[in-house]
Amino acid sequence: MGNPIMSTPSRHVASLVDVAPVFESDLGSVAELSASNFSILDGMSLKRIVLEPGAIREPQWNVNSNQIAYVTRGTVLVSMLATGDEFATFLVKTGQMYHVASGAVYHIENVGEGAAEIIAALRTADPQHFSFQNSVNVMSNAVLGNTYDLPASAFEGFPRGEAPQIIRRTGSATVPENAGLPNAHLFDAEGQIAPLAYPYGSAKLARKQFWAALEDLSMYSLNIGGGGMREPHWHPITAELGYVRSGHARMTVLDPDGTVDTYELAPGQAYFVPRAYPHHIEALSEEGIEFLIFFDQFVPGDVGYRATATAFSREVLAATFQVPEKELPSFPFTPIDPLIVARANPRDPIA
Repeated sequence: MGNPIMSTPSRHVASLVDVAPVFESDLGSVAELSASNFSILDGMSLKRIVLEPGAIREPQWNVNSNQIAYVTRGTVLVSMLATGDEFATFLVKTGQMYHVASGAVYHIENVGEGAAEIIAALRTADPQHFSFQNSVNVMSNAVLGNTYDLPASAFEGFPRGEAPQIIRRTGSATVPENAGLPNAHLFDAEGQIAPLAYPYGSAKLARKQFWAALEDLSMYSLNIGGGGMREPHWHPITAELGYVRSGHARMTVLDPDGTVDTYELAPGQAYFVPRAYPHHIEALSEEGIEFLIFFDQFVPGDVGYRATATAFSREVLAATFQVPEKELPSFPFTPIDPLIVARANPRDPIA
């Protein structure tokens, strides 16, 4: 058995499913983890959007960040208009992702028979957005008439109250014939052949080399079985914001002041690891874990403990760990870190 592990509540962890929603109705909800309710966040935030059948996330645009989103359940239609009159409309199914540039106006519409759920990462810890309805409402009828080459009276029936974030569709969904075509803003994350695959785990990578639209965000869909472990590592210039889709996991994070946080994670929870903080992930049962891990760079780099032991001579390692060289373990030669390693030893008990 290994050394007992203390698992305690941590400032690195928050729940995205239990946090009070910023909007909620019988049509769905929007929940958010940002710097206002998850203070450790820096440069990223996370949203969970649930749309019931027939519901629409109203047209809006992000003020201060790009966004990537993963559909965990259902099928949605996304339409967007970006600068230069770039227009796109496309279907996003379970396991697929979409990208929205900062300032591009877009909508999300549930076109499936069941509820849709979306996990979205934004490249700011303080997300702000404008509603298209609210933006129209602040303009006078005359200004709107001039804009659309209509008389001012055409807008007299528009309500001027605060717009809801989720609205109801009237009638059946209209899905354009070309909505199923490939699109630069669409990425089939789970349809990808995993670039990193082992008998005990795999990682599918939504990053720049596979998804050209990315500028300052990326995502790994990480699956680790009970026989695997994400080796201890750090990301030199990349923060990490993860969401637990399924399974129960344990993480350990080291802070620069020497504080060690070891905590457990359950479905619906999120965690944040600042850039260059060492950390590791392991499943707590044989069911394994599924994580969506978002990064604040388009290609997240990492340095692993395994390759680090190869980078230095045994003399340096012996001096570092203050043990005779002959008592050092036989570290495996590792020129390229594997990211996921086999768990050959029993899990450490919880004290």
